[in-house]
Amino acid sequence: MARLADAAPQVLRVQVKKTTVVDPARAPDVAPTMARLFVEAQVLNLIRGKQGVSESIRYLVDVPRNAKGNVPKLKKQQFLLFARPGTRPGEVQLVSKDAQVAWTAATEQQVRDIVTELVSTGAPPAIKGIREALHVRGNLQGEGETQVFLATSTGDPVSITVLRRPGLAARWAVSLTEIVDEAAAPPKRNTLLWYRLACSLPREIPARALVSDTPADNDLARRDYNFVLEQLGPCR
Repeated sequence: MARLADAAPQVLRVQVKKTTVVDPARAPDVAPTMARLFVEAQVLNLIRGKQGVSESIRYLVDVPRNAKGNVPKLKKQQFLLFARPGTRPGEVQLVSKDAQVAWTAATEQQVRDIVTELVSTGAPPAIKGIREALHVRGNLQGEGETQVFLATSTGDPVSITVLRRPGLAARWAVSLTEIVDEAAAPPKRNTLLWYRLACSLPREIPARALVSDTPADNDLARRDYNFVLEQLGPCR
């Protein structure tokens, strides 16, 4: 949902009024197990979009055929569309092949929450990679701090800090400012910041980004980075 909402200038809730199967000769890129539909739908809600949208819209979507090769009946069904304005009035273009999602109240609420975060001031930017990562040892055995500075789509700062103290569990946090905030904390699961990290961070730190003073400290930076990935969990 976050991936689709992030890519879509318009998010709409629609009810299908009519579908027409596009002649396979006019859709040569569609697999035999799929069908391309020309859909006419009524717009029930505009969840995201600065531009006005027609009450009735038209769009193309690819749907799977059933075991008998038949096309599913979509009339009167409701969907969430993640789209951009089409080239002609009343037309929209889905941002990806999976950008028509069956509507439920829970799914709409989740999308609304994501869109609210996306358009809010200070929304976390998209993560493009790791700029630098370093580990600095403390004065005590087992004490240390790893900082990972991330590259972002906007150039705005995002950094991850992992603190280790003897006898205490490792603690990590994310900061969205130049200065690491002492009150920073890990992102809550299924928030936009969690999504940005869990679904965009590389599986390991690139060698060029490791800038600790010693190879041993670089190894500790890798260890702490792997700890963060484990805490975030998989991007499902």
